[in-house]
Amino acid sequence: MLDLLAGFIGELRATGLPVSLSEHMDAARALELIDLGDRDEVRSTLAATLVKRSDHLAAFYQAFDVFFAVRPGAPAPDGPSAESALGAAGESGAGGGGGEGLSAEELQDLLYRALRDQNRAQLRAGARAAVGRYAGMEPGRPVGGTYYLYRTLRYLELEELERRLVEGQPGRGELAWRLARDEAQGRIEMLKQEVERAIRERLVEDRGAEALARSLRRPLPEDVDVMHANRDELAALERALRPLSRKLATRLARRRRRCRRGPVDLRTTVRQSLSTGGVPLELRYRPPRPAKPEIFVVADVSGSVASFARFTLHLVHAISSQFSRVRSFVFVDGLDEVTSYFEGVDDPADAVRRINAEADVVAFDGHSDYGHALTVFRDRYLDQVTRRTTVLILGDARNNYHLARAEVLADVRARARHVYWLNPEPAGYWNSGDSIIGEYAGHCDAVVECRTLRQLERFVGDLGT
Repeated sequence: MLDLLAGFIGELRATGLPVSLSEHMDAARALELIDLGDRDEVRSTLAATLVKRSDHLAAFYQAFDVFFAVRPGAPAPDGPSAESALGAAGESGAGGGGGEGLSAEELQDLLYRALRDQNRAQLRAGARAAVGRYAGMEPGRPVGGTYYLYRTLRYLELEELERRLVEGQPGRGELAWRLARDEAQGRIEMLKQEVERAIRERLVEDRGAEALARSLRRPLPEDVDVMHANRDELAALERALRPLSRKLATRLARRRRRCRRGPVDLRTTVRQSLSTGGVPLELRYRPPRPAKPEIFVVADVSGSVASFARFTLHLVHAISSQFSRVRSFVFVDGLDEVTSYFEGVDDPADAVRRINAEADVVAFDGHSDYGHALTVFRDRYLDQVTRRTTVLILGDARNNYHLARAEVLADVRARARHVYWLNPEPAGYWNSGDSIIGEYAGHCDAVVECRTLRQLERFVGDLGT
């Protein structure tokens, strides 16, 4: 069991979950106190000891289902074995035990009765029999579980099962029909989950838990590439952003309070030295008053880069209390200040949505023109940039073959405290095609690859100090 736990925790760490050695030991001790035959209790115990964030639970459950999968033929820890369940079904007229003697019609009838009676053990047994009959799984064949799931469900006539379940529900009228339909759809989803579980168990037996876990591994929300995220991943990023901003603001405030002591307080030191005859044996210091930086964010909001800009603007304004002032500018080939959109707004995401609808960012053809946008920023706002100002430029520097005008950024750098460029593209793509990041890099303190929420968190955390 300890070896299995070690492999499981190794997979969690490879996925990105922060599991410390002490948490590993806590999990091992907790397993000594529970019934290892109760799979649900094992899962809940490990989740309580190893997972610290709710948005990491999906990755935890997926790894758990792989490493703690029930092997085919073995009795399930939370119910009878597949053979005994099918045997019981055979005694009630569904065919022979073990699943091999069931015809397609008998298997379909078995699944219907299991769904109707909500008999989870019999449903699990029927799902395993369906996978064995329809999936066509071959040992060593490098095919994903989704393909086997599709093949199995295609033969199960789910619409017919749903129709039978609806007709078997009591009641008449439109409302009763809708309730019966919703209930039937929920039970069909339960069947799909059992089929998927049966396929996963077979794949673990064939390939091993480590290999299967690697093939199923998905990035955590904070490790998703923002520019290539799908709708569900973007929604997960939105959910992760608010707790991240709270944590980051707390961390910055704590770090600022703990910064090194201030300059020597000569008056207090001399007064303290009176007790030693005027010899200043013990220096006294003034309390530190670290200055908060002022942030100017200049963001490209064209095309796919807009997703990255949206999350960065959201995060920076969510922790704006840790900066003396935050001003935001967005551009495509024209530039517009949008700082006022964030004023009096509880959720920065609302301001970002308003930016998308109202900001005046198109001056010519609506294609990114960094040279023109930076020129507008210099001409309008350079006199407001001071030695306390940190300028963040967000974008991939793909300039559609317009003039770079890098000297404009040099003028900004001459007045600002720092200039940083956050690029959401992989570093290997820089300076290829119409990317001109190299022409701007010499006028920046740093050009940072910033493709994920984790990288953005790390950068903003360092920025506030």
